[in-house]
Amino acid sequence: MRDATGICRLIAASPFHLAALRSVGALALPDWWIGAGFVRSLVWDHLHAFAVPTRLRDVDVIWFDAQRASASVDDTLTAQLRAIQPEVPWSVKNQARMHGRNGDRAYRSSTDAMRHWPETATAVAVTLAADGTLNLAAPFGVDDLLAMLMRPTPHFRERMAAYRARQSAKEWHATWPMLRDAD
Repeated sequence: MRDATGICRLIAASPFHLAALRSVGALALPDWWIGAGFVRSLVWDHLHAFAVPTRLRDVDVIWFDAQRASASVDDTLTAQLRAIQPEVPWSVKNQARMHGRNGDRAYRSSTDAMRHWPETATAVAVTLAADGTLNLAAPFGVDDLLAMLMRPTPHFRERMAAYRARQSAKEWHATWPMLRDAD
């Protein structure tokens, strides 16, 4: 696995990931993706040759619709996904409202919102097109993800205390010992 195509092949080979993508796709949301640990953990588990996948704390579904930017809409969507796959720890967030929580300027799309996520290796997401094709979004590329390199995004270089606190709380180095820090 050396690039985005290889990551998509890895995702396509995972029944869990495909089922989750199909469930979210059934909601017909605009500009939807499943990102962060959903992709990152699968890649790092593969690179560590883990036989058992790392348990996901949540499955981050992002979407973008400025006309429906209410937390209650996200709650309803989360409930719909839990009805389809109750074993999945769904977390649905319309990125059209998340800039307010994060103190950023308004985001223009889901991928624009991803540019404001903490780590380059986590700023990656996948969606399932109507024709069954997997598409990967990675505003900072996939090199850090594949190299298991932890680096803050440009946005979080201005928030290093928050970045370091997050790294400490996540304890990713204990889960994936081959991770390296860039800073």
